[in-house]
Amino acid sequence: MKLRLRSHSQPDPDQGAAGPVSMHRVSKSYPTGGGGAAFWALTDIDLTLEPRTFTAVMGPSGSGKTTLLNCLLGLDKPDSGSIHIGGTDITRLDETGLAELRRSRVGVVFQAYNLLPSLTVADNISLPLRLAGEAIDPRVVQRLADSVGVGMALDRRPAQLSGGQQQRVAFARALVTRPELVVADEPTGALDSASSATVLDLLRSLVTDFGQRALMVTHNPAAAALADRVLFLSDGRWRGELRGASAGEIAARLAGLGRDR
Repeated sequence: MKLRLRSHSQPDPDQGAAGPVSMHRVSKSYPTGGGGAAFWALTDIDLTLEPRTFTAVMGPSGSGKTTLLNCLLGLDKPDSGSIHIGGTDITRLDETGLAELRRSRVGVVFQAYNLLPSLTVADNISLPLRLAGEAIDPRVVQRLADSVGVGMALDRRPAQLSGGQQQRVAFARALVTRPELVVADEPTGALDSASSATVLDLLRSLVTDFGQRALMVTHNPAAAALADRVLFLSDGRWRGELRGASAGEIAARLAGLGRDR
């Protein structure tokens, strides 16, 4: 089934993607213990995410992908460099400001869904609004649930849904605040092939139909092939990018990361 998203708010397709999202010369290190030299997880990372674009990040285990996401989401503070979301340098925010940013300006979709089992689908979708103390319009929740294909399940609990349906609920929750960036961390890692295809089509539609800006970390070349560009990370440094590449070309480039440095 091919899902086509419809705006759940006023018809302003660029509203959710407004403002710059960028990282400039970001470096992050961690102590190794025993008085040894620090381990540099990221080194001089530059990244610009344009409105209405879908970017995939790939790299082997230990390449720095998790650290990249943690810095972008304000979960880790870089040693140096700046990270801007909507004109705000998030490296200058305190914990309260970072929590507000994650709640209202960045939508995150995890591999494990992270839905609250005691809440209904409707309450899971509207949770970011509730945490922010904002009014919840049931009509908005219904339209958003319809857009991602779970409109008939608003009164159900997550355990009553398939994995693919739970991931769609997670997408709806990520969109409910009209964020400036949607981040997907291995969004198909726990799904079967059919559900994965549906979720990836939904992610692509976030950009094409919903005007969002999306960043996905994945190990799957077929998933990355749906992105506008694929960035390759290894040993905490960018190792090039591909645009409009096939899954086979992406897999070959990924396999060659250890040989072309």
